Amino acid sequence: MRQDSLLKLLAAVVITVGVFFAFVSPLAQSIRQGLDLQGGTHVVLEAEDTPEAPVNGDAMDRVVRIMEKRVNELGLAEPIVQRQGERRIIIELPGIKDPDKAIQVIGKTAMLEFKNDKGETVLTGTDLKDAREQTDQQGQNLVELEFSPEGGDKFADLTTKNVGRNIAILLDGEVLTNPRVNEPIMGGKAVITGNKTLEEAHNLAILLRSGSLPVKVNIIETRTVGPSLGQDSKDKSVYAFAIGLGAVVLFMILFYRLPGFIADIALMAYVILLLFSLKMLDATLTLPGVAGIILSIGMAVDANVLIFEHFKEEYRTGKTMRLAMDAGFERAFTTIFDSNITTIIASAVLFCFGTGSIKGFAITLGLGVVLSMFTAITLTQFMCKNLIAAQLFKNPAIYGYGISNVGKEKEEVTKLG
Repeated sequence: MRQDSLLKLLAAVVITVGVFFAFVSPLAQSIRQGLDLQGGTHVVLEAEDTPEAPVNGDAMDRVVRIMEKRVNELGLAEPIVQRQGERRIIIELPGIKDPDKAIQVIGKTAMLEFKNDKGETVLTGTDLKDAREQTDQQGQNLVELEFSPEGGDKFADLTTKNVGRNIAILLDGEVLTNPRVNEPIMGGKAVITGNKTLEEAHNLAILLRSGSLPVKVNIIETRTVGPSLGQDSKDKSVYAFAIGLGAVVLFMILFYRLPGFIADIALMAYVILLLFSLKMLDATLTLPGVAGIILSIGMAVDANVLIFEHFKEEYRTGKTMRLAMDAGFERAFTTIFDSNITTIIASAVLFCFGTGSIKGFAITLGLGVVLSMFTAITLTQFMCKNLIAAQLFKNPAIYGYGISNVGKEKEEVTKLG
């Protein structure tokens, strides 16, 4: 029994430590990083009044929604789109290597028009249902358009009346293509050709799907956040993480001895689980997110502190080490659960009502609390019970029982059974 417990304890320690040092760095580096860590592009847009479209609150809200849709479809890591004042919108694009391409997408009004040979606009982007990029059998990159039922009827009527003539397709007043109509086109579908690359077709499709902006917007500021700032922030974050983790590890060993060491091993498992979960969730790590991780490290051992303090209280009543540890976990569970639930609720509120990096902080903090509970009530409990069962050490002080209470050491050693 003692040998089996010792083998289980050693296996848990060796596997946890080995996995930690083997995977902590690769996992940390594989998680996507936000603008403040990896650099990117910062753009400021300002709306302008025109006789046809004056700027108001509703129009600005619509601009924000359209910009969010365009930027999200670019596949960027945690882009930020938010209003600043009455007329300005801030857009942050992490990891963009060519800011000009992104600006071309977010800055266009995407006003699509179909005109007959007389220059009359017959269809607009409001008649569109969908737009998708494609490559045909000849290798030509194009955008396939699908019209709404009403738009399909308009397009069929347009092509029927203009057989043998050209119809122009314009985007923001510029002619994209000017095809000749050979026969009426039914079915509510059309294609836009002339795209040099599939990426161009993809960006055009994004613009058309998102719709035209309700007001005129101008780009008044473009700033590139270079890798030096991002690397500096990253280095400081790693340093803070190491200091925080080291301080917690040292504290637990000094105050709780062997159980504190076991809690530190469980903390390693917690860090790996947290990084792995962020990777699986395809989360984006920002500086506030790093702050959430560092904060959750301290909270991760909070459960262990409660368990070990209850263990010492139970041991003082005369229980054996094994029964005292069992009672410590049982008594601490309700307190751990209640205190962590309040933190999870706060994280959920931040995630629901926060924006951008605030959500990143909420995700890392909430996820960290859940995983800390899991490691405390599973891995820590497993290793502590096997430690006591192995009976390697019989001095109560080794198990965190205070020095002032070891005066009766000879009598208490017999309670280890």
